[in-house]
Amino acid sequence: MDKKEKDTPDGIIAGRNAVSEALKSGRTIDSIYIARGDRSGSLGLIAAKARKAGITIKESDPRKLDHMCAGSVHQGIVAVAAAKEYASLDDVFALAAERKEPPFLIIADGLEDPHNLGAVLRVAECTGAHGVIIPKRRSVGLTWTVGKASAGAVEYIPVVRATNLASTLDELKKRGVWIYAADLEGKNWCETDFKDPTAIIIGSEGFGVSHLLKEKSDFIISLPMLGKINSLNASVACGVICYEVVRQRKGIRAK
Repeated sequence: MDKKEKDTPDGIIAGRNAVSEALKSGRTIDSIYIARGDRSGSLGLIAAKARKAGITIKESDPRKLDHMCAGSVHQGIVAVAAAKEYASLDDVFALAAERKEPPFLIIADGLEDPHNLGAVLRVAECTGAHGVIIPKRRSVGLTWTVGKASAGAVEYIPVVRATNLASTLDELKKRGVWIYAADLEGKNWCETDFKDPTAIIIGSEGFGVSHLLKEKSDFIISLPMLGKINSLNASVACGVICYEVVRQRKGIRAK
């Protein structure tokens, strides 16, 4: 193995043959990046096969591909392998049933920073959540960077990748889950009852919870903002709210 092959970062698959074989083997791939405007030779066939498998295809500047694979020869295509297999909603509800607990889920609405999603997974695992739901598009997936940022939590917390978050909320409601969106001008987080089946929506870094998801939520909950800025880091807000869920469910009384 030459130095360029050896230095390819974990989770990165570079080159047409390598990506094609990864698809053929059924390996879980988070997304595929193709050099902008290039569909020559086998690239078009690989892209078609990936789309059929439901994998997100992104066009990118060749310089970004160079950076992603640390100088390895990529031939215009780079795949990002998932750090772990994605779970299903059934897996999440099965885990809650196994623990004999009301379902507790976190929905990350469009987090694009892998360190933020990793921190949310860490919060979810530490607070006993049964799963995290992320959207398939406009969000970072289970990349190796996310796995590293989660400090190992990715190995223990089921992560569901939803094609459509709005439809997923409808499905959760059918299963008896109450939906709480964390946003400004809602009810104080600590005045809300989280003992029943609960899903908490945490919004993206720049835009918060989308308008559609807020409309579909049963409740809007807020944290008081007493400083000059009006928002918290997504994972910090997630931690505050999730530990209130823990406090209530464990019957921990505040003095």
